[in-house]
Amino acid sequence: MEQQNYHCSIAANITQEQAYANIANVGAWWTKSFKGKALNTGDAFTVQFGETRVDFEITEAVPGKKISWKVTDCNLHWLNDKKEWKDTEIVWGISAGNGGTKIDMTHVGLKPGIECYEDCRKGWNQYVSDSLFKMVTSGVGKPD
Repeated sequence: MEQQNYHCSIAANITQEQAYANIANVGAWWTKSFKGKALNTGDAFTVQFGETRVDFEITEAVPGKKISWKVTDCNLHWLNDKKEWKDTEIVWGISAGNGGTKIDMTHVGLKPGIECYEDCRKGWNQYVSDSLFKMVTSGVGKPD
């Protein structure tokens, strides 16, 4: 059986366009150490958590529907393989459902068995299920 990429979902009573705008407002829900733009295809941005740094490029952007972030470089200083996320992709799917909007996030390449899976799974759970959810429902996230 093939191992599954990390995935989580949240749903809120907002429009798909609002969900897209909130996801793209990375500094408001993930980390205040955000540089660049994360809205349109070709945009690039960097997030930093102390010594940890991740560089992204937006490879696909369909407002209100989907946005994909490809990791172009990284320094995951706490891992043996500091480039473990390089060439992985975070794919955000946005869809209508139950009178609101569903956001599906999949980190393609983040699978059980790789070094950072457990810590990264916990981190994504907190940032997406808690901070991004608060951002889309109340307008205030909980960035690092």
